[in-house]
Amino acid sequence: MQTLIRTFALLLVFCSSVSVVNAQCETWNDSSQKEQAENAHVAYRNFVRDKTAEDLAAMSDGEFQTAFNNWKKAYDIAPAADGQRAFHYQDGRMFYKALRQNAQDQAKKQEYTDMIFTLYDEQAQCYPNDEAFLLGRKGSDMFYLAGYSEEAIEVLEDAIDQAGNDTEYVVLAPLGKLLNYYFKEDVIDNARVRELYDKAVKVADYNIEKENYAEYYQAGKDNLEADVLEFADEIFDCAYFKEQLIPKAQENKDSLDILRYIVTKLKAQGCDSTDADVVMVQNMYDDLYAEKAEEYEAERIRLNPAYAASVAYEEERYGDAIDLYEAAVEKTDDNEKKAQYVYQIAQIQMAKLGQYSSARSNANRAAGLNSGWGKPYILIGDIYARMSSGCGDAWDQRLAVLAAIDKYSYAKSIDSEVTGDANRRIATYRSSMPIKADAFSRSLSEGDRVKVGCGIGETVSLRF
Repeated sequence: MQTLIRTFALLLVFCSSVSVVNAQCETWNDSSQKEQAENAHVAYRNFVRDKTAEDLAAMSDGEFQTAFNNWKKAYDIAPAADGQRAFHYQDGRMFYKALRQNAQDQAKKQEYTDMIFTLYDEQAQCYPNDEAFLLGRKGSDMFYLAGYSEEAIEVLEDAIDQAGNDTEYVVLAPLGKLLNYYFKEDVIDNARVRELYDKAVKVADYNIEKENYAEYYQAGKDNLEADVLEFADEIFDCAYFKEQLIPKAQENKDSLDILRYIVTKLKAQGCDSTDADVVMVQNMYDDLYAEKAEEYEAERIRLNPAYAASVAYEEERYGDAIDLYEAAVEKTDDNEKKAQYVYQIAQIQMAKLGQYSSARSNANRAAGLNSGWGKPYILIGDIYARMSSGCGDAWDQRLAVLAAIDKYSYAKSIDSEVTGDANRRIATYRSSMPIKADAFSRSLSEGDRVKVGCGIGETVSLRF
């Protein structure tokens, strides 16, 4: 008895679903209201033929309502029209897009959006030959009308799987946006992104070669790549980058910069240094460098007047480095570059040679060449901090620290980029500021202006 009941229940569900499908796929061919459906169809089609949803949204209220009411009548009687053409589903989506565009109420917008997707589903059931095409259009609309959803990815993938090379170009751009968003959100992994990207690019490349709608497929592919390749380093592996870069190596055999980039990139993406292609590009680079080493070195020096100075510094020839940086200053008219070179001189004099007076002088010189640059003042603060340890008694040393803190504070007040460096230094030296009892014993109070000795020569406002 229970088996019989279950069977009967399933039969009811089946009959009900068949009834629903049959209802939404009804045509006017055998309808008792055939004439009314056909008349309503002709009446609304005269309004919408060769129009877009935007055109409908721009209609007057009266004109739109007349067209919509006739469409609704035709659709209610015969959703599938004559069974040969899916006009009522297609035009219905256009009407609801126009309604959605003009709606101010979010609930209404959602109602119209839901109806658009319902009309996609009904057409797919009643015109199954259209399903692959409809999936692409539906997936695109799901993104542009409803926003980000994993379901939209699944629908777009289904469209590609069913249509293959006949997939419409409209799937490409939204798929890229969805993959970008959900990869950032850690919802999908790099393998999944690669899988969908490869499927979509295969479709795009096929249609670009065919030349039919090639420009649309190219534009879609460009958008897809822009979104996915933002994370190329995380998504693709050695094999992908070899496919992309090895041909470029062959095309740029005479460019050291490009060959060096390709070798470095391949290794960074997991290619073994013994990989045949990596070895080939490395050999191309080595051979070219050996052939043109002197020429490239001369060009590098010409383009970067401070190159020789940096080499001398690396070799710990600090006096030569200073002379070469000074020579670089003379070779450029760019004050920012001059400031950088003079700053390097000041750093060497402070950190490597202990020439604090000269270092301060050059730090001030660098600051004068590039106003609003805080790093020279950070350097002067560092000079004062170093000088403080050999500055008279504890009181004098603490005054020197105060002078250093003043420079750090000034540096961040003119250049936000050095705020972090300045704050860290201030925090380090705050405990070494003057002590109130020491000031009191000297008849000094907070806010008094005090001269700092030890060759610093700054005047500071006393604080504790």
